[in-house]
Amino acid sequence: MANVETEGLKVKASAGAAEGQAAENIANPKASEYEEPKEKIQVSAEKKAEIQERILKQISAELQLPAGKVKTTMELLDEGNTIPFIARYRKEMTGELDENQLRDIEERLQYLRNLEDRKIEVVRLIDEQGKLTDELRSSIERAVKLQEIEDLYRPYRQKRKTRASVAKERGLEPLAAWIWKQPRQGSLEEEASRYINADKQVGSAAEAIQGAMDILAENIADDAKIRAWVRRYTQDNGIIRTEAKDAKAESVYEMYYSYQEPVKRLPPHRILAINRGEREEILKVGLDVQPDKIHDFMVRQIVRGDSVVRDVLRTIVEDAYKRLLAPSVEREVRGEMTEAGEEQAIKIFAENLRNLLLQAPIKGHVVLGVDPAYRTGCKLAVIDDTGKMLEIAVTYPTPPNNKVAEAKAKFKQLISTYSVELIVIGNGTASRETEQFVAELIGEIKERKLKYLIVSEAGASVYSASKLAQTEFPELDVAERSAISIARRLQDPLAELVKIEPKAIGVGQYQHDVSQKRLDENLKAVVESAVNHVGVDLNTASPSLLSYVSGVNATLAKNIVKYREENGKFSSRQELSKVPRLGAKSFEQCVGFMRIAGGRNPLDNTPIHPESYDVVDRLFKELRIELAQLGSQQLLALLQTLEPEELAPKLGVGVPTMRDILDSLQRPGRDPRDEVPAPIFRTDVLQLEDLVPGMELTGTVRNVIDFGAFVDIGIKNDGLVHISQLKNGFVKHPMDVVSVGDIVQVWVLNVDQKKGRVGLTMKKPQ
Repeated sequence: MANVETEGLKVKASAGAAEGQAAENIANPKASEYEEPKEKIQVSAEKKAEIQERILKQISAELQLPAGKVKTTMELLDEGNTIPFIARYRKEMTGELDENQLRDIEERLQYLRNLEDRKIEVVRLIDEQGKLTDELRSSIERAVKLQEIEDLYRPYRQKRKTRASVAKERGLEPLAAWIWKQPRQGSLEEEASRYINADKQVGSAAEAIQGAMDILAENIADDAKIRAWVRRYTQDNGIIRTEAKDAKAESVYEMYYSYQEPVKRLPPHRILAINRGEREEILKVGLDVQPDKIHDFMVRQIVRGDSVVRDVLRTIVEDAYKRLLAPSVEREVRGEMTEAGEEQAIKIFAENLRNLLLQAPIKGHVVLGVDPAYRTGCKLAVIDDTGKMLEIAVTYPTPPNNKVAEAKAKFKQLISTYSVELIVIGNGTASRETEQFVAELIGEIKERKLKYLIVSEAGASVYSASKLAQTEFPELDVAERSAISIARRLQDPLAELVKIEPKAIGVGQYQHDVSQKRLDENLKAVVESAVNHVGVDLNTASPSLLSYVSGVNATLAKNIVKYREENGKFSSRQELSKVPRLGAKSFEQCVGFMRIAGGRNPLDNTPIHPESYDVVDRLFKELRIELAQLGSQQLLALLQTLEPEELAPKLGVGVPTMRDILDSLQRPGRDPRDEVPAPIFRTDVLQLEDLVPGMELTGTVRNVIDFGAFVDIGIKNDGLVHISQLKNGFVKHPMDVVSVGDIVQVWVLNVDQKKGRVGLTMKKPQ
């Protein structure tokens, strides 16, 4: 077997799972003992090329993408190009890989390069111990996962004091080697008696034997082949069991008070729920697996024929598994389960966030934003159709003040003064009482068509207390800023929500239980993708919005705004190059995503990159039309007759770029969000008591999770459409059917008045 032959005793200077670690949170996949490289190891050019080729082949095989496309993408990334830029403006080079494929390549490239760095470091560390063999080097270089490398390195890693390390200090390694040879003759007790040594604290043959057994148990637990097999077996056959620490205590984890499920069938959201219950010390969690087959496998790997130490070796195997290997593998398996759960939670959050950010903006309306509360009153903010704050006020229509008449007078005065058309209410504390008040108010105002909408105020308090909010509105208090944020979320969700830390927006599941670094990385990529998909108005965008544009960081975003404030509006994209510290590379990456309405060049209000302006010039000359005609019906009709496949060779450009140019010329100044359905506005309130099974309602999907979707139907709490009720037939995941922001028809299934819960279905009743 690998690494547990006779030579193994000489090279294994460290233990398997260090004792005492069982008390660690075994659901934590980040609890790592890996030694990090202290400095970057220098690698020859030939070795770098070999590694690059190996990574290229692996990514191509894993993602099932042509090697040429992967290679080009790797080169573009290494040159400092961003994903949005490559996806939009380098389609010919990548063979039109989409943004998701590009991000997959980027992620795998980073992982595999880190993997290769770790291989080099591990080879160096083992070589410095004088224990590196050709076979071991080859095994390390063939590894395709970090876990494989760490399994191979485990026997050589320095670690804290263990029973085996103490036995080695007492000089018992030769006795362990004697046992490992599995002699057919001789006496173990007689052999062990030679190691009795008062100076080394070995007082008897039994003590010597126990020490040798500890050394061998640790070596067996460290063996890469055995660990890999036991890990796989545990993943395939393990059972997660949970029970309550206090069965009488009420909690949201009651379904897990006496629960079990096979490891391989446990869905991601239940993994994270169980982990949270364990972390909050409400649940006790264990991973059970029948040890008999594991023992049999390990014995077959180790025990050879009949020997005088056969029974001793069997005892060592049992000890190696029970004391060292089982706790360690349980941590690893639970860690891998947690990582899978986290990946799913992050994926769901990212998809929901993207759909939320790309909700249709409601333009051209004066809006009254309401941040509801009880004791401190409802904060009001009137903003014009550009998002400018016009007036701030506070009223007290809710308990305990109940100054309804006074509040109505103030609302009516603001509505009349500023010609308010929409009222937006935050969904926090006192929101439904405020909604009732607003619905009554709308009924009293006959001279104008007023509507209201309840929006999620998740993250509004985070923004209101931020330095950005303090800079924007230094004279206002936190609650007043929150009312402005609530109102602006209706006018331009993307521009307002980018001011808030993405994970505070609240459209996921268990986002606070996952790796925050990994979550932040993914959500930042989502926001970046959404911002660049829409594009930004260079003359109105905030620093927060600009900082997500391809090639622009926070410093450059502030410099752009400062330049705008000092020099007036940008009149052309080219003027961006004058912004301090915005170099040629940043200009190339960002300029195509900037928009200038009414500038010197009409193309500056399109997604066409300035590097393609000469293509447009040649196209217009061939068509014998002027650039000033951009946006006219005459030009639109003409452009719709053109074939990009025919034009591209004539104009010396690729077909994908030609296609994008023609599409952009047909819709200058287009906002892709305009194609998304507008939210549902209301004029009257719906109570939980009004609902009866079978009632048909129109609602808005607010959140999509693993087991269903939450839909706002106009009552205090969103109703749940369970995955089984999304449509007739099998549904693999709710996201295959609905997305955040979708307007859906639902029917009431059941109503729980006591808990305030409503079950909904999207399957039309017969």
